[in-house]
Amino acid sequence: MSNEPGNQTPNTPDVSETELRKMKVDELRQEARDENVSGASGMRKEELVKEVANARSSGDGRGGDGDAGSDPDDLGAGPEGGKIRHGDASSKSLKYSQEITSTDDEAEREGRSLATTHHEVIRQWAEERGGVPATVEGTEHGDHLGVLRIDFRDKDSNLRQVSWEEWFDTFVARRLNFIYQEQRADGTQSNFFRLENPEREDA
Repeated sequence: MSNEPGNQTPNTPDVSETELRKMKVDELRQEARDENVSGASGMRKEELVKEVANARSSGDGRGGDGDAGSDPDDLGAGPEGGKIRHGDASSKSLKYSQEITSTDDEAEREGRSLATTHHEVIRQWAEERGGVPATVEGTEHGDHLGVLRIDFRDKDSNLRQVSWEEWFDTFVARRLNFIYQEQRADGTQSNFFRLENPEREDA
């Protein structure tokens, strides 16, 4: 019989949902990301508690073998180290956006405009929303991709899915920034994003 307080997950007395409930939502979201829980940015607190506890008990994430950050699919930061690119044509929205340079960075508040060039941050943001890299059909330049988009599978017939490698090769070559939101001001998940070249007003 265990003397530990809280609602213990079966067969894993070290995983306490009661202890998790004492954490802030932002802390829980980070725990969820560390445990490789997808869709964490759109979850409510109770969902986060359940998912983190389940991930720890199953040993799928950091709680299983302590080997955090070993995702073989991690795309890394990219050549700018995640830092945003600046230029004469930088928009006001870029200037007032919070810079995100790591997958560990969190939005300062719900509804905050964010900006990054970090490849893994962008990939995780897209995939948490069911998005995949894409280009607009008919805008290609020879062998080069055309206008870059994230396809949220909303039946837009003008989008053609591509690989992340192709997408980021073009993203880097065009010196783009990724401006986006994690959540709307009301706390619901946001799919808003746009790409901007700070040196070209028509990008």
